[in-house]
Amino acid sequence: MKKRFVLAFALLALLAASAGCSSVFGPGDISQQQLSKNATYDWKTSENVTYNVTSGQYQAVYNLDKKDTLEIHQEESFGEEAPVEISGVQFQYPNGTVVGADQISVHKTKSSTIIRPPKGPGKLAYTVSRQGKTFYVPTYLEDRTYEVTIPRGMRVDTFLLSDVRPGSYETSMQDGREHIVWSQPVKSDSISVRYYLVRDKWIFAGIVALALLIGFGGLVYYRYQIRQLEREREEMGLNMDISDDDMGDGPPPGM
Repeated sequence: MKKRFVLAFALLALLAASAGCSSVFGPGDISQQQLSKNATYDWKTSENVTYNVTSGQYQAVYNLDKKDTLEIHQEESFGEEAPVEISGVQFQYPNGTVVGADQISVHKTKSSTIIRPPKGPGKLAYTVSRQGKTFYVPTYLEDRTYEVTIPRGMRVDTFLLSDVRPGSYETSMQDGREHIVWSQPVKSDSISVRYYLVRDKWIFAGIVALALLIGFGGLVYYRYQIRQLEREREEMGLNMDISDDDMGDGPPPGM
């Protein structure tokens, strides 16, 4: 019985290791097919780091200068760090030549993804899948300028519906999309952008207007009920005022 248990455990460990999945047996590596996935990047960036965010993914472009390694991670529940599943990794030399995954080393550890592009200055790009209306990413490169382009039809100009951190940013519209730019080196540990769909602003405004209308109507009805009650009391003689003249100058009754 004990031998069967040991054999079953060994078989499970072997299957997990051969599958290359992220587990207690190891984080696994990203497949070469995924790293070589076709992608088109905008290399003509004016900031040190740019993120092109769409509904289902984001594309990152880093001006590495002479940095030979980029270590990236994502934050999970309870503050734990995990590797990032990237795809379509590419590197552009200063002369415009672009190379793919076959010349870029990518390795996953339990807590991060380590990318080693060719030596020398250049720009590194990759793609990451995402969902939702909040974009969050750690600032892997310190004291650099950043830019985030949010999906078409989204905005960050209403504080109740959106939030951008850190502050000291500027926004502009280009080709129907809003660009958020930190033109001064970012000191924060992360960048967070929560945006909203343009039509959500009008839906929110309609809800607020309806709530105010209902509140005003309730106040009017309440005042009407008070006045109605006062008239009924007057008709029943319960609202008769007693003045000093009625009491006279003498002491109260019984004194």
